[in-house]
Amino acid sequence: MTTLSNLLTAGDTLDFDTSVPDYPASAGWTLKYRLAPRSAGTAIDLTAAANGDDYTVTALAATTLGWATGNYTWTAFVEKGAERYTVDRGQLQIRASSTTLAAGTDTRTHARKVLDAIEALIESKGAADVVEYTIGNRSIKKMGMADLLVWHSRYSAMVQNEDRAERVANGLSAGGKIQVRF
Repeated sequence: MTTLSNLLTAGDTLDFDTSVPDYPASAGWTLKYRLAPRSAGTAIDLTAAANGDDYTVTALAATTLGWATGNYTWTAFVEKGAERYTVDRGQLQIRASSTTLAAGTDTRTHARKVLDAIEALIESKGAADVVEYTIGNRSIKKMGMADLLVWHSRYSAMVQNEDRAERVANGLSAGGKIQVRF
């Protein structure tokens, strides 16, 4: 079964063919998708068109342009009469179209924002080497370089995973190294 990709840009056409061998369209089954936002918002419902035994899922660019950006959990299910069966599930991120963004809108992901902030802190550490301040009965302790490097490593890995997922969603290779030993 071909499924939704994990990334969609609002304002792009959604169009793919899929099959559900146990529930062919020619036998009277209808394939539907429900995209439920992981936070507050309105669910998106899609009904696939029958294409012989298979199905065609389509949403025009003008339709997806109105979809709210964010993270969704989707469910694919088939129906016929009173019968209903879930056939697939997954995750989807809908990103804003650059054609509708206001100038200066920050489109970075959470992981990218945090990684950029950590890198800025690491770069500024040489200028501000005081780690702890105490004034009266109040004190502030800044994160040390060792802690920053641990967090940098974690968020760097998250950003690399996001970049790989985006490459795959765009039909490119994941870009990682494959090492083989004989």
